[in-house]
Amino acid sequence: MKKRSVKPIAALALAAVLLFSLLPISSTASASAPQSAMQSYVEAMQPGWNLGNSLDAVGADETAWGNPRVTKELIQKIAAQGYKSIRIPVTWDAHIGGAPNYTIDAAYMNRVKEVTQWALDANLYVMINVHHDSWVWLSKMENNHDQTLARYNAAWTQIANAFKNSPNKLMFESVNEPRFTDGGTTDEGKQQALLNELNNSFRNIVRSSGSGNTTRPLVISTLEASPSQERMTATYNEISKWNDKNIIATVHYYGFWPFSVNIAGYTTFNQEVQNDITTTFDNVYNTFVAKGIPVIVGEYGLLGFDKNTGVIEQGEKLKFFEFFGQYLKQKQIATMLWDNGQHFSRTQHTWSDADLFNMIKTSWSGRSATASSDLIYVKKGAAAQDKNVTLNLNGRTLSSLTVNGTTLQSGTDYTLSGSNLTFKASRLSQLTSSGNLGKSAVITAKFNGGADWKFNVVLYQTPKLSNASGTTSSFSIPTAFNGDQLATMEAVYASGGNAGPQNWTSFKEFETAFSPTGNAIKLQPAFFNETNNGTVKLTFHFWSGEKVTYTINKNGSNVTGTAS
Repeated sequence: MKKRSVKPIAALALAAVLLFSLLPISSTASASAPQSAMQSYVEAMQPGWNLGNSLDAVGADETAWGNPRVTKELIQKIAAQGYKSIRIPVTWDAHIGGAPNYTIDAAYMNRVKEVTQWALDANLYVMINVHHDSWVWLSKMENNHDQTLARYNAAWTQIANAFKNSPNKLMFESVNEPRFTDGGTTDEGKQQALLNELNNSFRNIVRSSGSGNTTRPLVISTLEASPSQERMTATYNEISKWNDKNIIATVHYYGFWPFSVNIAGYTTFNQEVQNDITTTFDNVYNTFVAKGIPVIVGEYGLLGFDKNTGVIEQGEKLKFFEFFGQYLKQKQIATMLWDNGQHFSRTQHTWSDADLFNMIKTSWSGRSATASSDLIYVKKGAAAQDKNVTLNLNGRTLSSLTVNGTTLQSGTDYTLSGSNLTFKASRLSQLTSSGNLGKSAVITAKFNGGADWKFNVVLYQTPKLSNASGTTSSFSIPTAFNGDQLATMEAVYASGGNAGPQNWTSFKEFETAFSPTGNAIKLQPAFFNETNNGTVKLTFHFWSGEKVTYTINKNGSNVTGTAS
């Protein structure tokens, strides 16, 4: 993944994804994969982590994208978290000399060797690659074929020689997310042919370099690292020609796209989002793993995280990671979390979201219970009501519910009937008795295994928006959230039709079109860039279920907003 950039997906592609998600799924338990040496190798790698936005940064050095220099302590700390493998993405472009030798700068090569050795010393399986070179210069291969291939071959010749005496726990990935569209190649068949040429050259160079490289595990990506059936089949067909037992296939996965960026009203981990995981990885398993080619998901996460990890509501993201982790374990597929610094602090060596990490960690060995929501809203001034949630027990049983160390009493504070959990109005009234808007309490649900689930009890009133004026480059709506949390925003023209970017849907993309702040909702310049002059009616949907309308008028670069 690029630093903080969402990969462009056209409306036609979305339509295909939506159609695909509605197809019947075949998520029956898989037969065990052929237990080859490489399959055992890949399973021993689980779980894995990406050192993103460091050595892969496009710029002068590894700090160019905002992360500090990698330290030995960081590598040791990530190993201490339970990770068994690390992917070290490397962009070589700025460190390769001119033709005809294309010599890699010795200092940079030594730096890559140093970080790699730290990881090997930490007893991690290690993957290094040619990373953002894929779009910086390799993408131009069709129109600049000979020079591009010569540069690629020179890079891998030097990398292979530099690491040929490294232990077998080091593997090489030929190229990250290979694509040729940046260079103007639009024909899919031509793109695949170019990728096949690179991969064949890569394999021949590494294997002929001798020493440990004759049997070193080599990781081969599908076109754009896509798990689409057509691209996986093309990759399988090419790998099958080699008769090489030390090959691993790789794809990347950032979730069902509308959910992963919070667009088109996909705010929850619903059945479509779950089906996308099962259908995708049933196909991955059947295409590769069942036929003796192990698979690593070299990157996974949610696309919206590149902008803000709050793009997806906390409980919904927890359900995504819980389901994803355990399902791929069933499929005997290794996973490597994409982390560009937004998850594990490069300096403090702590998780920015401990609950998220704990959910991911427990998915390595089994399932965790979740619930239909982690939010329990109580409206201030309204008559007290019981609140019902559905537990997704996933084979677990509820052990206790506690608040600040106090155990809630069944029958008095709550009732449980099967998977239906009801919090009593009297107890919720006590928990919100301070009258302060916002999160009043956290009810922790413990089960007979897996991660805890936390219910946030929130006292709220209907959010209030105020009039505003500004410009298309700087426009914010003063907002009293009153304890509530924004879920999504709709935008339609008063005259009819959807407003803003991606106008195939009225529901706009979180953070790209709009962003909640401490006391305002900002409409981003990207929203106005694709909004016509005139009146636009906005509807803000909140997690409590409240909907608040607002009207804006755009006239050139000037914008005025009127509260309903």
